[in-house]
Amino acid sequence: MSFYSDVVIPFFYDKSMDKPYIKEGRKKLLKNVSGEVLEIGFGTGLNLPHYPSSVTKLTIIDKNPGMNKRAQERISASKINVENKIIEGEKLPFEDESFDSVVSTFTLCSIKEIDKSLKEIYRTLKHDGKFFFQEHGLANDPKIRKWQKRLNPIQKVWADGCNLNRDIKFLIEQTGFNIIEFKNYFLEKGLKTHTFMYEGIACK
Repeated sequence: MSFYSDVVIPFFYDKSMDKPYIKEGRKKLLKNVSGEVLEIGFGTGLNLPHYPSSVTKLTIIDKNPGMNKRAQERISASKINVENKIIEGEKLPFEDESFDSVVSTFTLCSIKEIDKSLKEIYRTLKHDGKFFFQEHGLANDPKIRKWQKRLNPIQKVWADGCNLNRDIKFLIEQTGFNIIEFKNYFLEKGLKTHTFMYEGIACK
């Protein structure tokens, strides 16, 4: 990996994605996560402090070694049993229906083959399990959508593959998930093109 991907991006992510208004959203989303959990795109571990005691084991994956390096301090400080794998999300080395919960926050925007990754999430989630997601994406305002389309090529370069214009709800439902809780909203701060959120819980 390049210095930019391995060092600069993890540093930027760690500093920019731990704002109080983002942290509160993580806390609310994760409060009902339980059992054996898989987190797709663990990043620098910003979700870790918000997992409840109902989590018995947390398996984390992220393809970026630089993210993993910055996450180590949070992993060491956690009381949760954490299994750490530096792998991509498009092909997971787990049996079918392995996890009670799967979590993805601010990751579905940047996975290259998002359809494959969502199919893997579906496959590895237990029949009565839940998929918890939180992601920025395609806005509901046509004017903002136009700017998202214009800016997306630049965004993908400087933000290491991040896309502004993915319809997250459509992609999840297309995989076969039934979304049981859902909301769209803009984050408290930031550009409208970058802060339109998709948040919810889905099941098989």
